[in-house]
Amino acid sequence: MAVRGPRKDSPRLTARGAATRERIVATAADLMFRQGVTATTLDQVVDACGISKSQLYHYFPDKEALITEVIAMREHRMVSFHKPQLDQVRSMRDLERWRDSLVTGHRESDEPYRCPIGALANELSCRCDDARQSLAAVFRKWQGLLADGLARMRESGELDPGADPGELAVAVIAALQGGYLLAETMQDERPFAVALDMALDHVKAHVRTPVANLTRSDN
Repeated sequence: MAVRGPRKDSPRLTARGAATRERIVATAADLMFRQGVTATTLDQVVDACGISKSQLYHYFPDKEALITEVIAMREHRMVSFHKPQLDQVRSMRDLERWRDSLVTGHRESDEPYRCPIGALANELSCRCDDARQSLAAVFRKWQGLLADGLARMRESGELDPGADPGELAVAVIAALQGGYLLAETMQDERPFAVALDMALDHVKAHVRTPVANLTRSDN
């Protein structure tokens, strides 16, 4: 399966056409999130959108082209959710607030305990190198947002000068992904919270002055 990038020669869409195209991508993204990429067929997308097969093919020549746009949409949604919060990170307290938003956000939603980016990566990375590279770029962007916040903590003197923001960010994102997997498998949010807390404890080990009286909203 070859996942291609957006066509540069694609014709300009009308406002109505752009809205239809976006609805198709959003519908496909939701179906792929809930039941998997392989299990999601173009016929299901057509039925869920209430459009004809010819309309879908007008915007997307095949499923691979649709997957490309689903990845792009997931990247946009990841940045939209995490960037405003991670841009505010200048202390452990700020990092804890980000952690709390993740835990409470899932608790209050009716979505599966699953990472939209990680779910795509688990299914596509071993099948399509183009998709793997696209998803790796999304993870790098996510890690970069977190690393930037950790770098600000180091610049302010809260983190030890020897702390590596990039490595710490990788550790946090890796723990978060493992937590998602266990939480989904066990149908229990606790593994997710524990994994994320342990990752933040690893960051705290690099704090120059111990941060006392930190509370977690889920306790």
